[in-house]
Formats: sequence, structure tokens, C-alpha cells
Amino acid sequence: MTTPIKSIRSFFSGKKSLVESLTLSSSQSDSHHDTPQEAPQETQETHAPPLQTPKVRVVFMGTPDLSASLLSTLLEQGYNIVGVVTKADKPIGRKKEISTSPVKEVAERFRLPLLQPEKIDAAAIQSIQDWKPDLIVVAAYGKILPQEILNIPGFGCINFHTSLLPKYRGASPIQNALLSGDAETGVTLMLMDAGMDTGDIIAQTTVVIDPTDTTPVLTDKLLTAGTTLLIETLPLWIERRITPTPQNEADATLCQLIERSDGHILWSDDAESIHNRYRALSPWPGIFTYYKRDDSLLRLKLLTVSLQKQNAQVAHQIGMVFEIGEKIGVQTGNGILFLEAVQLEGKTPVSIQDFINGDTKFVGTLLQ
Repeated sequence: MTTPIKSIRSFFSGKKSLVESLTLSSSQSDSHHDTPQEAPQETQETHAPPLQTPKVRVVFMGTPDLSASLLSTLLEQGYNIVGVVTKADKPIGRKKEISTSPVKEVAERFRLPLLQPEKIDAAAIQSIQDWKPDLIVVAAYGKILPQEILNIPGFGCINFHTSLLPKYRGASPIQNALLSGDAETGVTLMLMDAGMDTGDIIAQTTVVIDPTDTTPVLTDKLLTAGTTLLIETLPLWIERRITPTPQNEADATLCQLIERSDGHILWSDDAESIHNRYRALSPWPGIFTYYKRDDSLLRLKLLTVSLQKQNAQVAHQIGMVFEIGEKIGVQTGNGILFLEAVQLEGKTPVSIQDFINGDTKFVGTLLQ
């Protein structure tokens, strides 16, 4: 289901709208309603002035780069962001250096009120209530919101989800679209309810998946299309000109968090399925295999691969490494996966030619 959305400019041309009547001028605003200003910098970027500046009080909830980009766009469009919620800082790596979310970086740059709860408890709920939001926009926040939060804003909580719901509900919709070899996916704006991505659909847009798209590439495509969808949809939603559509439960699918072990290749799968796994799990966790060198079982990460979908004649055992012309291939259940760049655990990445020059017994090995 695709909800057709006109452009804001054409939709509002020649008419006074509710959004226009809610436009916040600096002379009318209280100090706590002022549009957040980015901290002074030596070089300031200039942006075209937004068509409308809705007075509605918006709380934004999100964590990764995609979310940070959406928050920045809402600020550029003049939305009144009264608070930001993101995941708590956490130590990462062997040195346990503190990592902050991209959304936090944007919030601090624009001096926005910021909340980073370890869990959504009574104190966190009260803090959000104190911001008095009319609307909450959620994009990859990473936590389930309790009903107490969903009940706060009059315009509800809108979730930015990177699939065409009800397909791929859950934590890894982009990766699962690639794993499945889908030809298209999209972005859904959904009115959140108590379930996992089960709420009514406000608007959707479709994005074509190219055969070489990886997760980072597809994420960028979805962000571009989804940003346009969000900016065009919000004024119409605030005008109450969109009627949400219930999801068809019969078509619903659920996807889980991606784990490191998901990168382990089964060579009995066909070459196209393995290549789809490579596309979906790049750059993290990546795909990998094991092979024996003397008495050791070594973990080998496959950094760059390509494929031949079918063998004219299957002449090699499944998992066998062999030379085919100037290429190094691995026999799969159907087709050949060509290795182009690899990384032995604990070593630096190398081309496959450099790798076999250093390990002359690799060709002829059975990968596991």
C-alpha cells in the first residue's frame, strides 16, 4: 500500500492552512519555544528557508547516523524540537572508550534538551511529559516505548521504519531485504502502538534495490527517499488530512537482530544466496569461513566477493577452492563465489592474489 503524497508547496498553494496558522514567529514565541540555534561556528552553512515552521512541539527519539540526519533535517525545516531522547553513552573496544550516539552530537550542537535513559522508567516518562510534546518522531531509537509514552502527544508517535510494512517488522529490515534478494523495499511512516511495528500506516514510499547494493548503500537510498516522505507527510498529518491504514497481519514478517554468527557461510547454499549474505552483512559483521592450515582451523573473512550464479558442469566438491582462469573461486551448492579480497583473523586485509602467494596450499582447500 502506497499513500500518495503531494508536495507541500503544491498542496498549500493559495490557501491558508492550519499549519500556517500555527507558524511560530520569533515575536510571538516564549523563550522555551524558541527554535533551537546551532552553536556559533567559524563557518556557518546556509540553507533555503523552510516553507512552513510548525509551532507543534516535537520530541525526537533516535540513535544512529540515519536518525541524526533526520533530526538535522527537521531542524533545518524549522520544526520546534523541544527535546531529544537517545541511547545512553557506552564504552566500546578494548580501551573502553566512551562512545556517544550521532543523535546526541546533533542535539548538543543545537543545544537541545537531551535525555539518555538507561531504561524507560517512571523518571524518563516524566521528563518526556514535562516537555509537553504534541508529536513524537521515532527513528531507530532502539528501545520499545511503553504505552505511557505513546499516550502523551496529541498527534501521536510516528515511527520511521525502513521497510514496506507489514514486511520485515523488527530490528534488521534493511539487512533482511538484501538477504532475501528482494527487488524493492521502502520506508513506512507508522503510527506507533504497543506492538512491534504493528501500528497503522500513515505513508509509504518504495525504493528499488540494485543487485550490487550493500547495507550502507541501501541505507543511504532509504534515507534520501524517507526524508522526503517525512517532510512532505508531517504537515498533512498535523492538518489531520491523512487517515491511517491498518496493516494486513496476513502479510507480516518479523526479523531479528543481526548477530556476528550470522556471517558464517554455508557453502551448500547457492552462490546467489551467499552473495546476498555478503551484501546484507557488509560491513558488519561481514561474512566469513574456516579452513584448515596444518593442524589449525583458521577464520577467514571474505571482504570482497562476486558470483557466477550457475555452473555449466559441477566439477568440484562443495566448499572447494579452485582456480578458474585468473580468478579464485569456491564451489557452492549451485554456482561459484569468486574471492577478491580477504582477511585472516588478526591480520591485515589483502587481495586474494597476495593471499595465495603467501599460502600456496590455499587453492585445493575445503572451506568450512
